[in-house]
Amino acid sequence: MYTASNGRYDLSAMGNLAAVAVGGEQLQGDGIELSIVLPCLNEAETVKTCVGKAVRWLADNGVAGEVIVADNGSTDDSQELAIEAGARVVSVRWKGYGNALLHGIRAARGTYVLMADADDSYDLENLGPFLERLRAGDDLVMGNRFAGGIEDGAMPWLHKWIGNPILSFVGRLFYKTPVRDFHCGIRAFRKDAIDGLGLRSGGMEFASEMVVKASLANLKITEVPTTLRPDGRTRRPHLRSFRDGWRHLRFLLLFCPHWMFVVPGVVAFSIGAVGATILTFGHIGGLDIAGLLYASALTIIGYQALWFGLLMQTYAESRGILPPGRMKGIRQYLTLERGLILGVLMIMVGLFVAVVSVVRWRNANFGALNPTENVRVIVPAILGLVLGAQTVLGSFSIGVLGIRTAEPTAPRAATSSDRPA
Repeated sequence: MYTASNGRYDLSAMGNLAAVAVGGEQLQGDGIELSIVLPCLNEAETVKTCVGKAVRWLADNGVAGEVIVADNGSTDDSQELAIEAGARVVSVRWKGYGNALLHGIRAARGTYVLMADADDSYDLENLGPFLERLRAGDDLVMGNRFAGGIEDGAMPWLHKWIGNPILSFVGRLFYKTPVRDFHCGIRAFRKDAIDGLGLRSGGMEFASEMVVKASLANLKITEVPTTLRPDGRTRRPHLRSFRDGWRHLRFLLLFCPHWMFVVPGVVAFSIGAVGATILTFGHIGGLDIAGLLYASALTIIGYQALWFGLLMQTYAESRGILPPGRMKGIRQYLTLERGLILGVLMIMVGLFVAVVSVVRWRNANFGALNPTENVRVIVPAILGLVLGAQTVLGSFSIGVLGIRTAEPTAPRAATSSDRPA
């Protein structure tokens, strides 16, 4: 119940299921502007402190808000302590950091959502910069621990100087995002903007998925400095350096077919094709037949990588996982019909060269041929046949993946007029 005299909501009338709500200037929907979501799994040592800080910040700054603890199956007193401190607890039975946050965000009633860890490592008493940027029109506001300060013992040396810098660099390179602290656990966003991204990662890679998809969707992303202090728990953290680091890197690679397949494929195919062409008619230093075979293998590998990139991008776009990417123009030009024509032409060239090699063999009365000269004819024939077959198969695959399908129509509910008399 709202009390006009002090500008606050009376929590006693709302019960334990309610979150704190303090009268602010920008009330949206049911009056909540900011939802603070804290994932939790056996955080009895720190969750009450974190909720208390968040509640006080909302009250002290006149922000209409709520605190939600997304509990991921705690077996200690985390839920009870969170409720005592003023939070609304959402129980999430699906395990994983991402699952806890996804359900907590879905339960949020605010126009904006801020997420942070419940281990008391983030500064929940200084959330103003996040909210200011959201009110100014930003879609996603990331915390930057390197800009705000990392206290001694707050982050392992491996994470601070190797893991985070490398993963953040890869993220900026692949996705052209301004974020310099890709995996900061405190961040805020417009709920409707993030809901529209279709986030689905259930594990620690959820943090990467949010930034990646926001970047691909051209959302407005900024960073604000934030501090990181040693967490208040005495037990071992849930994070596992190498396992979770690999999951983040794997996600960054798989969500960018351009860098994962196309760029390496172009490099390998170009080097292999140039080398195979030169070695077909001569030699490069000491490289001769062996070099021709290796160059041919590199050509095939590079060409296969290119097709994998096109297929992955087509599949991801057809399923709504990725927005239309930089290979859209290539796929528009490379229709099924054009791909089939190109593939058949390459196969015909390979067959022609193969026939030439058989004719040369017949002219030698099917006897022994000069191995060096013979390989220089056979290898181009093999390349034509293999690359042509890959083109035909790849064109059919893209054609199938690119078929647009309509959503199945739900069966119409029976009415009285449908029933027999």
